[in-house]
Amino acid sequence: MKQIRNRRAPDRAQALRLAFQVGFLAVNLWIGAQFYLWVRYYESGGTSWRVSRPPGVEGWLPIASLMNLKAWLLTGDLPAVHPAGVFLFLAFLIISLLLSKSFCSWLCPIGTISEALYKFGERVFGRTLRLPGWLDIPLRGVKYLLLALFLWAVGGMSTAAIRGFLDGPYGMVADVKMLNFFRDLSLTASVVILVLIGLSVIYRNFWCRYACPYGALMGLVSLAGPARIRRDPNLCVDCGKCNQVCPSILPVDRLRVVRSAECTGCYECVSVCPADLALEMTFSRRRRLRPLVLAGAMAAVFFGLVAAARIADRWETRVPEALLHELVPQANRFAHP
Repeated sequence: MKQIRNRRAPDRAQALRLAFQVGFLAVNLWIGAQFYLWVRYYESGGTSWRVSRPPGVEGWLPIASLMNLKAWLLTGDLPAVHPAGVFLFLAFLIISLLLSKSFCSWLCPIGTISEALYKFGERVFGRTLRLPGWLDIPLRGVKYLLLALFLWAVGGMSTAAIRGFLDGPYGMVADVKMLNFFRDLSLTASVVILVLIGLSVIYRNFWCRYACPYGALMGLVSLAGPARIRRDPNLCVDCGKCNQVCPSILPVDRLRVVRSAECTGCYECVSVCPADLALEMTFSRRRRLRPLVLAGAMAAVFFGLVAAARIADRWETRVPEALLHELVPQANRFAHP
C-alpha cells in the first residue's frame, strides 16, 4: 500500500472560488436590479426614478453577442446595438481557452446556483443521484445539439440580416423582452423552471450537464487550451475521493490527464486529494496552475476586455431617447423577425 505524503499547506481553492462565485452573482443581481429600474423609467413615461442602463446586462444575450461578433469579424465594424455583449462573450471565450472551462464554475451565476442546489440536496438527502450511462450519454448531447442549432442559425445569416435584426425594434429591446419573460412567466415556463430546480437538487449540475449550450461552447473551446487536471499515479494513493466529489462525474481517479469538455476547472478534486502533488491543475504539461494564479488571470482577462471596450467607446448601446420612450413600453408587441 502506498504511503501518503500529506499536503504541506491547507487548500484554499474552494474559499477563493466561492468568493468569486458570490461576487459575480452579486454583480449580476445588481445589474438586474438597475436594469429593471431603467426599464420602469420608460414604462412609467419618465415619472419613476431614473438610472443609467447597465451595459453588463448584455452578457445575458449570447445570441445577439454571437451575431455582433460575426458582423464585426466580417466587416471590421462593431454594430452599435449591444456591443458590450461582444466583449463579455470574448472574455469568457478567452478564459475558457486559457484556463479550462473555469467560467462555468467560477463566474457563471447559473452555475453557482446549480452548484448550491445540488450541494443542498446532498446535505438534505445525504447524496445525489446519477443517471445510468445509457441515458446520461445521449442527454449530455442535448446541449451540443442546441449549440449546433444556434451556430447554424447565426452562421446562415448575412451581415445585412444581422444588422437588420439588431437595428430593428426587436433587436433594440431584446434585453427588455428577456426581462419581461421572467416578469410575466407563463404557466408552462414556471413549471419547466420548477422542474429544472427540482432535478438540480437531486442531480449534480443538471442544467449545466445536459441543457446549457453556452457551457457546451466553453467546454469545446477549453479542449484546445493548455490547462488540464493531471494525476501522478506514483503519488496517488487510490483513495477515490477525487472521483466522489467531481461535479462533472468524471473518473479522475482512473485518468492521468483529464481531457474532457465537461471539466470545469473547479479544483474540487484537487482540494480533497490527501496526497501532496498527486493531483494538480497544470498549465502546459507540468507547470502547476495555482488557484490564485488562475483567479488573477481570469480577473485580468475580464476587466481587461471591459476596459478595452470603454476606451474604444464600444461599451454603451446608444439608442435615441425618443425611440426608447416608444419601444421599451411596447417591447412585448414586437415579434421575432
